[in-house]
Amino acid sequence: MEIVVTGRNVEVPDHFRGLVEEKLVRLERHDHKIVGMEVELFHEPNRRQQKSCQRVEITGRGGCGAVARAEASAADFYAALDMAVGKLAERLRRSHDRRKPSRRDRVHASRLAADASAVALMEQAPPVTDTIPEPRSHDESLPDAELAELEEQWEAEYVPGRIVREKTHAAAPMTVDEALSRMELVGHDFYLFSCSDTGRPSVVYRRHGYDYGVIRLGG
Repeated sequence: MEIVVTGRNVEVPDHFRGLVEEKLVRLERHDHKIVGMEVELFHEPNRRQQKSCQRVEITGRGGCGAVARAEASAADFYAALDMAVGKLAERLRRSHDRRKPSRRDRVHASRLAADASAVALMEQAPPVTDTIPEPRSHDESLPDAELAELEEQWEAEYVPGRIVREKTHAAAPMTVDEALSRMELVGHDFYLFSCSDTGRPSVVYRRHGYDYGVIRLGG
């Protein structure tokens, strides 16, 4: 796994680069498909946030183009790094767990296999298998740092109800499971996508606990 550490107007010492590599290499146990990590360090410009003015942003990229992000701010870069790595590890773990079949899925797959075997004996039909698709390459992440920068720009003349950002993303069709995986990787509470099953714009979102919801536009 390639790891690149850069500083935005910040000099990164060699011992800190070594610490970053040591922590990020451990994340491979959550997802062996990660091919590269980009780590950026910079100072927060807001003086009112002096206790959390050192920021670390981590972007992980997979071989299929999938992206996972995490960022954190703290009083020093060491604490910010620990927080960002912890967030990224949790997002990778949740995405990995989503791709594993649950107990209900395993029971369902076993029943399908049993039914398929019975049909095969009568009709010589091939057995039915149930597979979970790999997530497609799609990134609709919205970095918190970018939002914070916009908020600071408009703070002096802020008027409630204004639209301060507009962005358009290319929407590759994907399934609900794939959209949930993308949402977990970027750590958002919702994810907008084009559903390959219905052909409609849809949104998956996080509910209480580990449950999710789906909203689809009607025609």
